[in-house]
Amino acid sequence: MLKLLDAISVLSGRVLIWLVFGVMIFSCAVVVMRYVLGNSDITFYQELVIYLHASAFMLSAAWTLKRDGHVRVDVLYRSMGSRAKAWVNIIGSILFLLPVSFFLFFTGYEFASHSWAIRETSGEASGIPAVFLLKSVVPLASAFLIIQGFAEVLRNTLLLYRDD
Repeated sequence: MLKLLDAISVLSGRVLIWLVFGVMIFSCAVVVMRYVLGNSDITFYQELVIYLHASAFMLSAAWTLKRDGHVRVDVLYRSMGSRAKAWVNIIGSILFLLPVSFFLFFTGYEFASHSWAIRETSGEASGIPAVFLLKSVVPLASAFLIIQGFAEVLRNTLLLYRDD
């Protein structure tokens, strides 16, 4: 079960790599179109860079959690033993990570479903005609974070019951 939950975060991390690559490619394209080709109608591509960057940032949360890459204020944590760290991770996940993730999922779902209902588009005439796709990333990223949060609780619970 733990491997399956982790695999979901790894998959999102692999997708992420391509989003970041897309940000780089389209950022370069915007610069070339504006300063080399003199094209001033680049709103679509500028928004695309913003959308890809936002998606990469949101979708990276679960993958970063799996890799234990989130910033910690670890004045006490770093000096704790593995069992104490496991307790801190379990309690932190149950009291903070999962409730916030569920809140983001349900509010993000409402936010995205309203956007889908009206097929929300960019406020710019030549902008991206599918703002609802970006807004859909909020509940998706939250779902990935919930899945990885459960994986972390399970992993740390197993650590508590392991033989030393």
